[in-house]
Amino acid sequence: MTVTIGEYTLEQLVDLITDEVLRRYGEAVCEACHPCNGHCVAHNPEAARAILNAGAERLSARLGVGHVASDLARYIDHTLLKPDATEADIRRLCAEARQYRFAAVCVNPTWVALCRELLAGTEVAVCTVVGFPLGATLPEVKAYETQRSIEHGAREVDMVMNIGRLKSKQYLQVEEDIAAVVQVAHRHGVTVKVIIEAALLTDEEKVEACVLAKAAGADYVKTSTGFGPGGATVEDVALMRRVVGADVGVKAAGGIRTAETARQMIAAGATRIGASAGVKIVTERNQSPPAATANTPMK
Repeated sequence: MTVTIGEYTLEQLVDLITDEVLRRYGEAVCEACHPCNGHCVAHNPEAARAILNAGAERLSARLGVGHVASDLARYIDHTLLKPDATEADIRRLCAEARQYRFAAVCVNPTWVALCRELLAGTEVAVCTVVGFPLGATLPEVKAYETQRSIEHGAREVDMVMNIGRLKSKQYLQVEEDIAAVVQVAHRHGVTVKVIIEAALLTDEEKVEACVLAKAAGADYVKTSTGFGPGGATVEDVALMRRVVGADVGVKAAGGIRTAETARQMIAAGATRIGASAGVKIVTERNQSPPAATANTPMK
C-alpha cells in the first residue's frame, strides 16, 4: 500500500525533507549502494551466518534487501524502565535476557550494577538511559551520569536529546549536548543511542535531530522514550534510516508488542528494537518463524 501525504507519497516526502535539510548542513546526499554481486545477506545467508558465528555482532545490507533467516539477528533490547520496577523485576528481566539471548537489557541507572553481575559471562549488553525521560538536564549532568553509569557496568547508553532546544532551533546547543555524552562514552568504548522523541517533532525536526546526532558522533538514533505521547512508527523509522544512512543504527522503541510490529520496524530500517514485550515477541517468532528482513548495517 502506498502512503500519501498531500500531493506526495511518503517516499517522495522523505526524499524532499532529507535533501533540503542535508543541503542546509552542507552535506551531500549519499548515492545508492553498489550492487552486492551476490555476496550480501539476502543472497548468501549461509556466508552471513558464518560471519556471525565467527563473532560479528551486526551485518550490513541495503535497505529493503529482502528476507533472510530469522536467526541472523538479535535485535531486541529487553527493556524495563518503569519507576516502580523492583529488584525482583530486574532479576527476572536479566534471566529472560540470558534465556533468549537478547542484544541488551535496558534499565534505569540504579540497576546497572546488578544487571552487570547477573549477565556476566553472557553476550547480553547492559544498556541504561541518560537525561531520561525529558532530556532537559544540563549537558555536564548528562556527561556525569554517563560516566557513573559506565563505571557501574553500562556498555550502551540511550540518551534523550534536548527536545526544547531543538524546537527552538538552537542547533549548536543540541549538538553539544549530544557530543558531551558521546565523548565520555566513546572514551570507554560504549555505544550511544540518541532518543529524539519523534512524536513531539515535525518531520523536518526529525530530520534535523538525526543530522545533529550523526554530526555529534552518535552510534544510533532512537525513536522514543516510551514515556512520550507516542511510540515508534514505521514511517519515522524509514525517515530516520534515510537520513542517517548506512553507518548509524536506528532503534525503534515504544509500543512494539508483537512479532509482526517488530518485523515491520526492521523492514523499515530498524537495527534495534526496544521493547518490554521482548519475550512475547520472541515466543511468537519461534511459534511461527518469520522471514526477518536484514536492513542497513550495524555497529
